[in-house]
Amino acid sequence: MDLNLDVVQIFSAFIILFVLIDVSGSIPIFLSFKGEGRDVNPLQAAVYSFIIMTAFLFVGNWVLKLFHVEASSFAVAGALVIFIISIEMIFGIEVFKNDAPGGSKTLVPIVFPLIAGPGTFTVLLSMRADYDVVNIIIALFLNMIIVYLVLRYLNVVEKLLGIGGVYVLRKFFGVIVMAIAVGLFMSNIKALLNSLQ
Repeated sequence: MDLNLDVVQIFSAFIILFVLIDVSGSIPIFLSFKGEGRDVNPLQAAVYSFIIMTAFLFVGNWVLKLFHVEASSFAVAGALVIFIISIEMIFGIEVFKNDAPGGSKTLVPIVFPLIAGPGTFTVLLSMRADYDVVNIIIALFLNMIIVYLVLRYLNVVEKLLGIGGVYVLRKFFGVIVMAIAVGLFMSNIKALLNSLQ
């Protein structure tokens, strides 16, 4: 069985997922939970997120087939979502409102929607049009390691990055995500138009 491992795909998928999950940008939120006495289990948060997103990666494709939606059309929609998220990151505006209930600890709102949110779900399926599944899963796993480390060593990460560091990191990756969104859109809009013809 050929796994089609591709370092470039893994790195690209890693960057996309990293900026969408935005664990560094969520540090102030995590700290506020900690200040309120809402302890979060870092290992559970990472494992639950990985299981949920990996499952959706496969089930989501089945849902597309169920509703007769082409992968290229979904990828175009996903590219638009990534583009909007990049605008949020660069210009500091809020398009996707985080209005999840805050009754529980690790599962809500840490796992959903902060780590595994609607935008991440959409992008995971969109990437299937251009990336091999094994590369997406590896990129996702690497991101979950970062999620675990950030939650495990929250105070240390905050001191290392600082408020300015988190701000600069968010803006920098926002530009990268915008470029990736444009590339994803252009590569799939051609396939979509050809299928219509």
